[in-house]
Amino acid sequence: MMPPVTRRSALKAMALTGLALLPESPTEAGILNREPGWVRGKMTGAFALVETLQAEGTACVYGIPGAQENELWDALKTKRLPYLLVTHEFSAACMADGYARSTGQPGVLCVVPGPGLTNSLSGIGEALLDSVPMVCLVGDVARGDKYRPFQVHDLPQVGLLKQVTKAVFEVGAVTDIPGAVRKAFQLARAGEPGPVGVVIPYNLLIESGSFASGPLAPLPVPFDENAFACALHLLAQKNLRVGIYAGQGCMDHGPLLARVAEMLQAPVATSVSGKGVIDECHPLAVGWGYGPQGTGTAEAIFKHVDVVLAIGVRYSEVSTAFYAIPKRPHLIHVDINPCNLGKTVKADVCVHADAGVFLSKLDENASCLARPCDRKLHDRIRQLKSADRERNCRLYARCGADPMAFLLKLRCCTQPDALVFVDVTLTEHWAAEAFTVHQPRTYFNPTDNQSMGWSIPAALGAQRVHPGRQVVTITGDGCLLMSAMEMSTAGREGLPVKFFILDDQSYHYMQVLQESAYKRTTATHLAHLDYAALAKALGIGYQEITTTEDLEGCIRGALCQPGPVLTRVVTDYRKRPVRWIAATRDRFVEELSPAQKARFLGRISARALHPHPWND
Repeated sequence: MMPPVTRRSALKAMALTGLALLPESPTEAGILNREPGWVRGKMTGAFALVETLQAEGTACVYGIPGAQENELWDALKTKRLPYLLVTHEFSAACMADGYARSTGQPGVLCVVPGPGLTNSLSGIGEALLDSVPMVCLVGDVARGDKYRPFQVHDLPQVGLLKQVTKAVFEVGAVTDIPGAVRKAFQLARAGEPGPVGVVIPYNLLIESGSFASGPLAPLPVPFDENAFACALHLLAQKNLRVGIYAGQGCMDHGPLLARVAEMLQAPVATSVSGKGVIDECHPLAVGWGYGPQGTGTAEAIFKHVDVVLAIGVRYSEVSTAFYAIPKRPHLIHVDINPCNLGKTVKADVCVHADAGVFLSKLDENASCLARPCDRKLHDRIRQLKSADRERNCRLYARCGADPMAFLLKLRCCTQPDALVFVDVTLTEHWAAEAFTVHQPRTYFNPTDNQSMGWSIPAALGAQRVHPGRQVVTITGDGCLLMSAMEMSTAGREGLPVKFFILDDQSYHYMQVLQESAYKRTTATHLAHLDYAALAKALGIGYQEITTTEDLEGCIRGALCQPGPVLTRVVTDYRKRPVRWIAATRDRFVEELSPAQKARFLGRISARALHPHPWND
């Protein structure tokens, strides 16, 4: 007698029939007899893509699944490649960015076409302008013979990505998937790092093919021998004092940079993105910048420098405070991207080279470059740093916590290798000056696209792959509004990021800029939030700092809690000066025509006589 047919037995039979019709199983194709780094065998496009990501060393994929990529996300789970679900695709890009900056390897985001891609563009653009390696996997509507008009999300994905990436690879056949992904990783790492897009029609993810894809060799590293010889000749003139300006391009060459600095007895200043390339407690480290926008120490020391050796840095608008960089007698500019050389500041010698190779070549020529230890220089740097610290320790706040005091206490309370993510706030400029960085890839700031709200998701992306590290954010209340819901991801996943929110219920950065130019502010007031209720709703811890006296105890309290914590820092900015703002304002005024200066001055004078209420 036949057993009765139940709903469960029928579904089981259907599943077994479906499995029998599938090509060689992903397990057999992807694991058995696999050579290291190779993707071999018969499998679906989705499985081939995941195996390629694993072969490239991907530790986590960030994004949101959708109709065009569900096959890929299911393959991620099957192959046990870690992923992190986000609340918004902007965050996926920022998380991949945080992963990349903290590891030095390309971060990977995976989003659907249309709104998934457009939501992520600001974060991808940040990676492009900040030279951060990233691979952007973007699904697409069905193409080829599967194409139908008026498909959902049918925007020009490739065209959109081209605006914010180094290149875009559009996959046209299932067997092309591994090669396109490998090329994306190769290019993302090569030269000046940056994001690269891969667009894959969803019908290719479910198609099957036979694959034999091996690793790609790194692209050649440039080194201009003739230009190096010119640089060497200039640096060998020991009557000329040398100063090094180091950028993000030096991030993986810190010990070598320090050795060259000691050899040349050269003070080392960094760009904002370059903070950490040398321990800022090193006797030759002078802080960030070397003009009026940077630390007082760097500005004073570099006034006596004859040759600036700029390595892996672009002299961008933000790092130079609207190009307020002082000219020195000679400049040697070294960069892996020839398009960056001498573009902002005219250079005597432009060297197209990788920073590490260039520094190694200098080290090899120590016999003609080495200089005796300059004790007077070391003493002068130490004295100036002491004066900077004394100035930074002055308190301005009266009815809340002093933001500079917060930064100094946070540094005291955090471990030397803590990962610190600073958002687009007025405080980012004080942090660049006063937050001492000891190790590379521990201090991060969205510099050249200034994407507000970046720090919260970027910190989560880094925490996901650095589970044992302290990770903190320094975020303004305006930036919080851009990405606050992403803290729910921390609560859901138990990612122990400590979110410090500087709250004065306004876009204070804009208020400072507007007040100086217009004698009033416009559209800068924010709503009062119940932060305790917000933290509870998001599933994370909460505490509040209301005075400068509370800072150390509350910071340590937050750091000691095992899970994610939102700390509201009631902030009183008062009239604390900002060197970056002052330098930018002075440079901006220099650029105005006489008629523009007269108009600005007339408006400011009139409003000074008839003050406008400070409101929106």
